[in-house]
Amino acid sequence: MKRFALLALAAAAAITAQAQPYGRPGYAVAAPAQPVAVESPTFVDRARVESVQPQYEVVQAPRQECTSQLVQDAPQPVASNNGVAGAVIGGVAGGILGHQVGRGNGNTAATAAGAIVGAIAGNSIQNSNQQQQYVQAPPREVQNCRTVMDQQQHLVGYRVTYEYRGNQYTTVMHEQPGNSLPVRVSVTPLEEREYHRR
Repeated sequence: MKRFALLALAAAAAITAQAQPYGRPGYAVAAPAQPVAVESPTFVDRARVESVQPQYEVVQAPRQECTSQLVQDAPQPVASNNGVAGAVIGGVAGGILGHQVGRGNGNTAATAAGAIVGAIAGNSIQNSNQQQQYVQAPPREVQNCRTVMDQQQHLVGYRVTYEYRGNQYTTVMHEQPGNSLPVRVSVTPLEEREYHRR
């Protein structure tokens, strides 16, 4: 009897649970599905190139700049030995004259004195009769150098404007493209509210 009563009670409880409407307390509600992150598919397409503009940067480059000019030095005096010849000739002549004038023991002294006086006189006469000689060196080339800074342009890339599916884009590329260029396209789904907000 007890077993029969327990079975009847369990059956009644099951019937009561099935009769409860959706959303009432005691009704089991399934949890909403969570979005799963999926990698966006990509593919490569071609875009039409509209314009290409080279891009440059200006840099400073040092350079040596030299100029040459001819310089004329002042004339330099030339040492002359002609005064020595005059002194020698004068000394010989003075010695002969002193020898003829002197007598006895004074002959030697007169000869020496005559030679000295003759040498001085000969040198003075020689120098008075001859002007100082000068020599002119040929012009010499002098080079003057200085460092100057030149501005040079270096190509750093190309500013490319292209069109893809009615939209215009701009980018900088290292190489100059042709009439079209490859683009990588990514497809990402949007929620409806995000699409209408655009």
